[in-house]
Amino acid sequence: MTHDDESYEPERAARLLRTERDALIPLLRAAPDEAYAIRTCCPGWTVRHMLAHCGSALMRVVESRFEEGVYSPEANDRDIAERADWSNSRVVDELERGMTEAGPALLAAKGRLDGVALGEWVHAGDIREAWGEPGAYGGDGLVDALALLGWFSRSDHAAAAPPLHADLDGRDEPLVLGAPDGKRPPARYIGDAPTLVRLCTGRPLTGTRYELAGAAEKELALFG
Repeated sequence: MTHDDESYEPERAARLLRTERDALIPLLRAAPDEAYAIRTCCPGWTVRHMLAHCGSALMRVVESRFEEGVYSPEANDRDIAERADWSNSRVVDELERGMTEAGPALLAAKGRLDGVALGEWVHAGDIREAWGEPGAYGGDGLVDALALLGWFSRSDHAAAAPPLHADLDGRDEPLVLGAPDGKRPPARYIGDAPTLVRLCTGRPLTGTRYELAGAAEKELALFG
């Protein structure tokens, strides 16, 4: 999943992981065991399930294990089941290691695996949301995450979505998602960045406020 966009930064995905690691791991370490059993927005997944998935996904990057069907729902279920007997602290240990060691592998992949880093950041937001913590789909990694979201929206791995110009609160320049296809004018979003992330990743929109013209909400989901 490479990209020749002049705005693409090879170090961005690794930097996003490191930034999120420094924010998320202390939160996880301080949480009681019962917090890991709380349900997330991903159907069937508790916080523990999500963390097991995130850690295993990153370790596949670190160890270059990409067998057929990797990251499929079936493979995700197997990865979670393999960690069923692990303590919560061991699950977090693996995640921390993956967030620390995946950087060189992401850089060597020249963009093909950057979507993994973006997905990890989104799942960190899912956990904050499940725990009622502030900063879901925001925080110090937001600038890099938005840049990766724009890049991912133009990659072959993104689900088909109309081009979108997003006027985000606090940003002078719009974030452009997708590429013009000559079939319809770009849709227009006005609102905050975390809500845009929710729209593009199919997360719940309860309690949000934004304006959207030229596209339906369901059309904007980039992760099929």
